[in-house]
Amino acid sequence: MAQPEKKAGLLKRTSSSKKPLKEKVLLMYEQIFTKEDPSKSNPRFWDELFLMKVNLEYLEGKLESLDGDEVMKVKDNINSLFQHCVQALAEEHQIRVVNALQTLCALFRGVHQKNRSATGFDIINMLMGFDKAELRMKELMESLDALLCGDGSQSLKSLCLKLLLCLVTVTDNISQNTILEYVMINSIFEAILQILSDVSSRAQHGYDAVVLLALLVNYRKYESVNPYIVKLSIVDDEPTLDGMGMVIHHALTEYNRQYRDKEEENQGGFFSTLTSMVGSMFIADADEKLSVQTNEAILLALYEAVHLNRNFITVLAQSHPEMDMAAAPAVPVPSSPATPLGTTPPSLDLMNNPELPLDPNLQTSNLLITFLKYSSIVMQDTKDEHRLNSARLCLIILTCIAEDQYADAFLHDDNMNFRVNLHRMPMRHRKKAVDKNIPSRPLVCAVLDLMVEFIITHMMKEFPMDLYVRCIQIIHKLICYQKKCRVRMHYTWRELWSALINLLKFLLSNETILLSKHNIFQLALQVVNLFNMFITYGDTFLPTPSSYDELYYEIIRMHQVFDNLYCMVLRVSTNAGPWKEPASKVTHALVNVRAIINHFNPKIESYAAVNHISQLSEDQVLEVVRSNYDTLTLKLQDALDQFERYSEQPREAGFFKELVRSISLNVRKNVSLSTMSQDVLLKEFSSIS
Repeated sequence: MAQPEKKAGLLKRTSSSKKPLKEKVLLMYEQIFTKEDPSKSNPRFWDELFLMKVNLEYLEGKLESLDGDEVMKVKDNINSLFQHCVQALAEEHQIRVVNALQTLCALFRGVHQKNRSATGFDIINMLMGFDKAELRMKELMESLDALLCGDGSQSLKSLCLKLLLCLVTVTDNISQNTILEYVMINSIFEAILQILSDVSSRAQHGYDAVVLLALLVNYRKYESVNPYIVKLSIVDDEPTLDGMGMVIHHALTEYNRQYRDKEEENQGGFFSTLTSMVGSMFIADADEKLSVQTNEAILLALYEAVHLNRNFITVLAQSHPEMDMAAAPAVPVPSSPATPLGTTPPSLDLMNNPELPLDPNLQTSNLLITFLKYSSIVMQDTKDEHRLNSARLCLIILTCIAEDQYADAFLHDDNMNFRVNLHRMPMRHRKKAVDKNIPSRPLVCAVLDLMVEFIITHMMKEFPMDLYVRCIQIIHKLICYQKKCRVRMHYTWRELWSALINLLKFLLSNETILLSKHNIFQLALQVVNLFNMFITYGDTFLPTPSSYDELYYEIIRMHQVFDNLYCMVLRVSTNAGPWKEPASKVTHALVNVRAIINHFNPKIESYAAVNHISQLSEDQVLEVVRSNYDTLTLKLQDALDQFERYSEQPREAGFFKELVRSISLNVRKNVSLSTMSQDVLLKEFSSIS
């Protein structure tokens, strides 16, 4: 009887102890962080370690707690840990592979976190030893490549991609991550392409693969030859390019769907009733509620594909029946509040999405339509820095598209008509458009609609000058194509002319405030030259002669705006100052607009006097215009149909560096929050074992 009492006493003392027993893996970690080689006292140390469930929090915390000097004292053991992690990746025992991948992730993050000021070479030395780094990274990249391309577990492939995303984003500035030199040398480009070209792997890993590729393309892209840029630019395999397009398409579609759901939520219930009672005073609040986190990572991937690979342009127009968009992954993807909208694969809700099937034959969509809808959402509110960056990137992508000959051909193709329901900002002076009234038109009409929408909704104190310049440039490039190919688009041009005139009116009304921050004459010149394009070449691309008459009518009707603009630029150009030369250019550009006003106004006044009419109707003014074209003299202006082609370097380099930094931070946060589903993984592989 004495023996059981002794056991009970021992148990009691243990349970009341202030120092509970540590789990074995923590004791093993502590051995690694001593100067002694842990395998000396236990030859099976490394074999046993990778059978233990990784304690990511403890391992990262321990590494972060060591400064550079302390790390160097245990450098040999950390190098050994890294080496054995890499070796474990080649083992058949799946549990070891899972634990090795997670341990590597903790190593990369932990060492970088504490030693942010250290050079890349020091980090490499701490992790794997500089003399062995090339061999270790070669082995690591080969193992990851084999796991990604093999027939193994999908969870394991997901973990490999998470590790690579972790490795790529450990530094704020991706180009300062010296370890990536080894990722350049030991390319995994083909493995990424294989994931994108395969339907099953694309559904589960496509998003991570596309984001990883976009980040790798931006590693030291301005300083050295990046093999990922070179390889991406020459991909011509149709299934691969289509796969990449589908991943981007799905991510943007999911964002659009979730935004639309939020919009519908806010249109019902008490909030909607209150808004209708009090008027439009709560419109801004409603808009803020609809502000959702943007997805710059997927936009960057789209930009790099469009910018670098001319073959990808065909993917933009690749039709996808709406039902195809519902391809959901076989393994459910856990979502969390921290996951940005649009970062998860589309759900099966898309099967029931009523947005596109507007006819009995189920209307198809394509990547460009989805992108235009996405752009119409993010471009509504540019006050937030992320949304401003997204809007800018959307316009850069549209710039690349607008100056591509093949893209222009399908944008203007009269046999490719779509109903594109763009999202419009709530405004007091207009009603919400009814979706069913949207006509089926060539896609260029949707691009122009998006540009017009942006022009009329962003005239504010915090004036986004850069976005306006890009917007006008896109319109100009599209019109240059129409003039060159004599494409007559049946578009409501009057809406564009009205928006442009109102923009000039806004610049005039806010001259003092805007001139303190911006060169408004550059934008004014662009707008005036758009009118000059219509005046000089309109007969080659406007749909009918009456459209040309309407152009003159709008210029004459709004002549006061052009008169005021001329007075302003004449005043600035005749005085010494920084704006003298740019203002002078606008003065010269206005010559034909003023000639039209000065030619027709006296004739309209004369017609009114002779016919005793105090105010002429539009038809009467048009009658005067038509009967007096012959006596109008205009000057031929040079280079109206010429434009500078888009170039990323050097003008956009600063923007992309900051954008990639922001994306990298966001990806790092999301990879960290995911904790890579340890319990799920271990349960899966325990059952296999």
